Amino acid sequence: MSELLQSNAMGTSPRRLDGIAKVRGTAPYAYEHQVHHPAYLYPVQAEIALGKVRRIATSEAEGLDGVIAVLTHLNAPRLARTDDAEYAVLQGPHVGFRGQFIGAVIAETPETARHAASLVAVEYEKAGHDALFTPDHPGQYAPEAANAGYETDTSEGDVEGALAGAVVVIDHTYTTPSEYNNPMEPHTTVASWEGGRLTLYDSTQGVHSVRQTMAPLFGLDPEDVRVVAPHVGGGFGSKGLPHAHVVLAALAAQCSNGRPVKFALTRQQMFSLAGYRTPTVQHVRLGADADGRLTAISQEVVEQTSKIKEFAEQSAVPSRMMYAAPNRLTTHRLVPLDVPIPSWMRAPGECPGMFGPEVAMDELAEACGLDPVELRARNEPERDPDSGKPFSSRHLLACFTQGAERFGWHRRSATPRRLLQDGWWVGLGTASSTYPFYRNPGNAARISFGSDGTYTVQIGAADLGTGTWTTLTQIAADALGCPMDEVRLDIGDTSLPVASVAGGSSGTASWGGTIIAAADAFRKEHGDSPAAGVETQAQAPEDPDGERYAMHSFGAQFAEVRVNADTGEVRVARMLGVFSAGRIINPRTARSQFIGGMTMGIGMALHEAGIMDARFGSIMNHDLAEYHIPANADILDVDAGWLDEADHRAGALGARGIGEIGIVGAAAAIANATYNATGIRIRDLPLTPDKFL
Repeated sequence: MSELLQSNAMGTSPRRLDGIAKVRGTAPYAYEHQVHHPAYLYPVQAEIALGKVRRIATSEAEGLDGVIAVLTHLNAPRLARTDDAEYAVLQGPHVGFRGQFIGAVIAETPETARHAASLVAVEYEKAGHDALFTPDHPGQYAPEAANAGYETDTSEGDVEGALAGAVVVIDHTYTTPSEYNNPMEPHTTVASWEGGRLTLYDSTQGVHSVRQTMAPLFGLDPEDVRVVAPHVGGGFGSKGLPHAHVVLAALAAQCSNGRPVKFALTRQQMFSLAGYRTPTVQHVRLGADADGRLTAISQEVVEQTSKIKEFAEQSAVPSRMMYAAPNRLTTHRLVPLDVPIPSWMRAPGECPGMFGPEVAMDELAEACGLDPVELRARNEPERDPDSGKPFSSRHLLACFTQGAERFGWHRRSATPRRLLQDGWWVGLGTASSTYPFYRNPGNAARISFGSDGTYTVQIGAADLGTGTWTTLTQIAADALGCPMDEVRLDIGDTSLPVASVAGGSSGTASWGGTIIAAADAFRKEHGDSPAAGVETQAQAPEDPDGERYAMHSFGAQFAEVRVNADTGEVRVARMLGVFSAGRIINPRTARSQFIGGMTMGIGMALHEAGIMDARFGSIMNHDLAEYHIPANADILDVDAGWLDEADHRAGALGARGIGEIGIVGAAAAIANATYNATGIRIRDLPLTPDKFL
């Protein structure tokens, strides 16, 4: 087992090592990388939802001064593989969704490229499309597996019999809409070819995963693709895997007379080309005895997917392990539509999937005459109900105990609609959070010692704004037994040892454990007083406890809301989350991550919903003017805390990941608080004013 020499850096809150460079504008994001004599790309997008391009006229665009080339399916280079429809860019005339790439202009300036793209004339052969999501859609089906490899359906015991015999039954349908990732930095790629080798400066959560996807598409060995991403301006999962724009940039760079090509999606284009969270319809049934102890849990989820590429969000999975109940049923069904491809968004599965059950638990608590915190205590499992394994660490009730005390939960009225202050109904609500622990295998780190007395630590990790530059330096310093200023970290490049994607809250735990293993190997090989020039590369060790324990993080969300008695406007006056996530490496960046997730949860609860016009297959509010994400004025008092712990069954680092759990349960806590304030139970997100009038 790898060991830490000391714990002087971890647990402290140094400022972000990349902070000054970002404030000064010297930290290069993808589009800002300096390349020689770049050209610029702007796409032509389909204006129908289904059919094919019958004719595409490019002569007017090609005649514009400054245009280098216009690409269509008729002249674009052929890809080596086209089995993934998302990546088969410009390989044929078929259109599978509105907004799909059907052409592209390469020009001397981005303005010229955009103008020329508007001059490309397209005639279509339309087909009858289906873009209307309904839970009783006749085409719905069961996927072979849900995202992350989870079983599609699970069944334990006799759910129907238990519900029939239950003293208290909650049986309702809960819905969440389509939601869209909107990181500050749009999806951007700069592509360059040189001697049959492809270089990509890409805004990505995983440089090595981009390489592994792109290399076979272009018939290249992985070593012939270099991906660089030292700084990323947010991702939330949407940059966890490459999308079609990366392929289009690389194709364009093959047709730009040897010049690099820069391509940045506009905010509007991101709504159809960068993935999104599927809408969900969740039929949740809870059965309990007179004391509120669950006898049955059932969650049946219907979601949408694109016809051209399947994505099955694992929304029912958390119900399998959250509470003790002998009879459990979960199912996932997909409705295939002629729409853009859904994909990862912060806490896929857990985020939408916990909304229905956690609101249902609030309804059950009221039906049983119990405090919502007490109800959860009565249904705390001793082991993982799904796998039967012991939990490596489960401190959900400690989160509720600490959170309730800090938040002043005792002031909550058990009777809804009791407190009216200055024209606002006031209420408190709570909900549970959970997120599984993932530690990805196959990572490697390289450590060398220089003549200047500093260690260079190299790993192909990514920092999408979470603080990786800082936290990995802290981990390396403790592992090597030196101050932080004696560690130089290199990340964000496929020329560095392989690293997994920054997704699933797995990054710091996976990479940090690898760095500890590499430091352990370095010390064994070179001692504590190494000679200049020596280096060691090592992989992360096997995880002996991974199969023996169920590993999850947990949390308790608390919200105080105010609902205007005249307008129905909802304001989240206070919010607190208390989390159990293993060792906290850097409290400053950890708090930022927790609060960031909770802020997204406020947006999910109050504002966010993609509005599909099924007549055209188009998301109508595809910009930040009409798709509202939280702004400063929406966020009043949000705070986060955590338990002081380390889960060493989760590896030598003792951390389980924090990036995603903050959003889980947040919307349910807010919805429960609005019921406590108004006596009106809303089961459909977002909680817009009209629903309270």
